[in-house]
Amino acid sequence: MISYQVKAFGEPLSRTDHPTPAPQGSQLLLRVLAAGVCHTDIHTWEGSYDLGGDKRLSMQQRGVTLPLTLGHETVGEVVAVGPDAPADVREGQRYLVYPWIGCGECKVCRRGRENLCASPRFLGIFRPGGYSDHIVAPDARYLVGIGDLTPAQAAPYACSGLTTFSAIRKIPADVLAEESVVVIGAGGLGLMCVTLLRAMGCPRVVVLEPDGARRGAALAAGAHAAVDSAGADAAAQVRDAAGAVWAVIDCVGAASTVQQGMDLLTKGGQLILVGLFGGELSLSPALVPMRAISIEGSYIGNLEELQALMELVRDRKPRAIPTACRCLDHAQAALSDLAAGRVVGRLLLTPSSDTLELASQP
Repeated sequence: MISYQVKAFGEPLSRTDHPTPAPQGSQLLLRVLAAGVCHTDIHTWEGSYDLGGDKRLSMQQRGVTLPLTLGHETVGEVVAVGPDAPADVREGQRYLVYPWIGCGECKVCRRGRENLCASPRFLGIFRPGGYSDHIVAPDARYLVGIGDLTPAQAAPYACSGLTTFSAIRKIPADVLAEESVVVIGAGGLGLMCVTLLRAMGCPRVVVLEPDGARRGAALAAGAHAAVDSAGADAAAQVRDAAGAVWAVIDCVGAASTVQQGMDLLTKGGQLILVGLFGGELSLSPALVPMRAISIEGSYIGNLEELQALMELVRDRKPRAIPTACRCLDHAQAALSDLAAGRVVGRLLLTPSSDTLELASQP
């Protein structure tokens, strides 16, 4: 089994050859067909998050140990099952793997909110992930059918899709049905947000993004307007396109974008933060109640939400975001390109030339 691992934070990924595990108990072994490259992978590889003011949250503080195989957006084909796995999961079936796994025992997990578990066991962060030719799922309940999607189309739904779907569900139904929603950022996360907003009935999506190519991708994904966030009149352009701004989803999460999002809100508006770029923000507490605005964090999503998302995708067929597949051997270059802002849409890794072809086939 070949995996690309972080062996030292900030150092190039290391190719590792090790025995392919045999699934135990309820585990399932899947051959990886596509693994998304996400900004969370960059933070994990680099070893910390920027908290602003020269403060950082290290991966060791989060409980991450090395070596670690990255990758939490994974589609695979079942190749072996443990003795306790259900009989209806068979070799050859393809699934999206839900990666946001908790301890399974605490009250948060029992409520079905494993993504918020205080002792997480996330694949690709705390357990081996999809930057490999095989991945182990701990239980069949974490496998979600992909229908007639290709592996490359389906894989990003495990993170960028789920994260934005969960955020969109936090917008009141009447606002979502009647008002514009502003999306900050048109990377893989932001583009996914645009496609899902349109599929979920939002009448108008306005995107703020400094990169011209990404603004074009946002319009192709279904946005009604894409505004250069670096422009001096960006706020005026957004209000011209959106009207009163009742909801903003910030897919970047930098101090500057959070401030921009707050400034755009009308009285009673809602800012939902999903991006993790970092930094530090100065906030006047008195203005929050005076403007009656809400600022809410939304952290990935739970298993039920991923199942609901994939049902939505099957039923409403949102536009696909741009994707490009690379061989697993190019994992480091893919990470570096994403970190440098050279990617429009989503990069996917596939273990070999044959899986590179399979990743694009339903």
